[in-house]
Amino acid sequence: MIVIVLGFMALILVFGLGAAAGLWLRAARVSAGADAHRDAFVQSPTGMLLVDPDTLRIVDANPALVRSTGVPLEELRAGTLGAIFGAADGDGPDLLVAQLRDSPARLLVEATQRCRSGRQLLVEISGHPLQSDGRVLFALSTRDITLRRRVQAQQLERQQHLSHLAHHDQLTALPNRLYLAAHLPKAIEEARREGSALAVLFLDLDRFKHINDSRGHDTGDRLLQEVARRIRAAVRDEDMVVRMGGDEFIVVLRRVLTVDEVGETAARLAQTLNAAVVIDGRPLVATASIGVSLYPRDGQTMGELLRQSDTAMYQAKDRGRNTFQQFTPAMDRKLKERVAVENSLRRALAERQLHLHYQPIVDIRTRRVVALEALLRWRAHSAFIRPSRFIAIAEETGLIVPIGEFVARQALADLRRWRDSGASVVPLSLNVSAVQLQRTDFPAMLAGLLARYDVAASMVQIELNESAMFERHDRRGDPSQHAIERLRELGVRIVIDDFGTGYSSLSYLKRWRVDVLKIDRGFIRDLSVDTGDRAIVEAIIAMARHLNIEVVAEGVERQRDLRKLRDLGCELAQGILLARPVPAEQCLQFLSGAPLVIDSPESPADLLEGSGAA
Repeated sequence: MIVIVLGFMALILVFGLGAAAGLWLRAARVSAGADAHRDAFVQSPTGMLLVDPDTLRIVDANPALVRSTGVPLEELRAGTLGAIFGAADGDGPDLLVAQLRDSPARLLVEATQRCRSGRQLLVEISGHPLQSDGRVLFALSTRDITLRRRVQAQQLERQQHLSHLAHHDQLTALPNRLYLAAHLPKAIEEARREGSALAVLFLDLDRFKHINDSRGHDTGDRLLQEVARRIRAAVRDEDMVVRMGGDEFIVVLRRVLTVDEVGETAARLAQTLNAAVVIDGRPLVATASIGVSLYPRDGQTMGELLRQSDTAMYQAKDRGRNTFQQFTPAMDRKLKERVAVENSLRRALAERQLHLHYQPIVDIRTRRVVALEALLRWRAHSAFIRPSRFIAIAEETGLIVPIGEFVARQALADLRRWRDSGASVVPLSLNVSAVQLQRTDFPAMLAGLLARYDVAASMVQIELNESAMFERHDRRGDPSQHAIERLRELGVRIVIDDFGTGYSSLSYLKRWRVDVLKIDRGFIRDLSVDTGDRAIVEAIIAMARHLNIEVVAEGVERQRDLRKLRDLGCELAQGILLARPVPAEQCLQFLSGAPLVIDSPESPADLLEGSGAA
């Protein structure tokens, strides 16, 4: 019995000691895990701390946080989270605390960390709730991102600077066309949502290229800067002012209430630019032609509004510049017609639809032909298109250059054929555009043709339009003037066409060494009944005689006007009263040397036929 009891007690003792040993082993493992976690907490290179979520007091902090803040551990444990950290946006610790409490499952916020030295670091705080001794604590980890944010801020600043450079004009500091492309559609969408109107004003400075050429590009740049300043000052802050490039500007007026408001703004801009700009002690006036389009009346998109305002701007230029025009559908129809004429003119060049007719210049007293003027004719679909419909378009598009080469080549070829046939040839007068003289080496081209057809330079007269040429008289280094000097050296005679309608001046005539003046037909039409026209014609004839310049009266259509010209001492005349323009194959009648038979025109249609000289 005693043995049994002792045995039972021995079993109890064995089992008790085993259980105790198991409990001890489990406790040893927990202690070892806690020590490992503690080691990780202490040795972490980033700041770590434990926070009581109820009081926000700091329960513990690791050495990295102590070093980072410069605050001793005991002092950290005595303080709260708000004493060390604040919201990154500067709104104080309350916002940070709210973020911590609202997201207990997982935290990731940015905050400012205050240091004992007074320095503030931007840190990223991450953390999660942690069970410890039956209570919940916040385990937080901090990472210094001050340098990273500084680098990001510098990169952002650099990107913003590059974006500003890309979207702003360096000369005037105004937004550029890229800015307009990004912001005008937004302004249109805003106007659509609000149900308001929006205006686009297209400004182009008048004759700015002349200023650049005569005063230099530095003066031109300074003028553009002042123009940009004045435009910006003349509109509201909410309005958009853009330099498109060169001397072109766009103004976008937001929240337009009435059409009159737009007109008042355009008039104010024109008046502002009319005031002289003094540069290097010398005044300059830079007027502008302004075209206006309205959303939604004239277009729904940026492209439509810019196109319509550009069309209206060219209409303002056609009406004399220094004014503004609002877009109308009629302008669009006119533009489409111009485009159609341009396309047709290109086909006409390729398909040989252009021809030359010749009209005699006649000695009034002997009635003999002394020269022939080559006149361009365009025959399309059995009908002639008047030069007044296409010459200006040809000049604007540059088509006048190949057209001018065709005229010179065909005229000299015709002259050579007449001469080879035994006719008594006379000089040919060729109309030359200022565009040809500026864009091409016209003298060299003409010299080549003279050599090719074996024609003396003295057999050619170059007719230049007075308005087109003399308005450029103040431009230093003007290629037109240099070309005319070379033509004179070549032996070609210089004729000023339409004299009296442009910039007539004795000094110009002397500078350009003009050989012939052709009095504009406007002074001849009513010569016999208008005393003013008669006085002008008489003065031109007297002036030319003293300068040893020949005078031709253009557009002579009546016998009484011819008699009056003879009485005033004019020696040469041209017009349908004397002879109508005819094709080259009919010109031998003018080259026989016999006097012309002068008859009055038979019908008004005859008058119209001869009035379209190019």
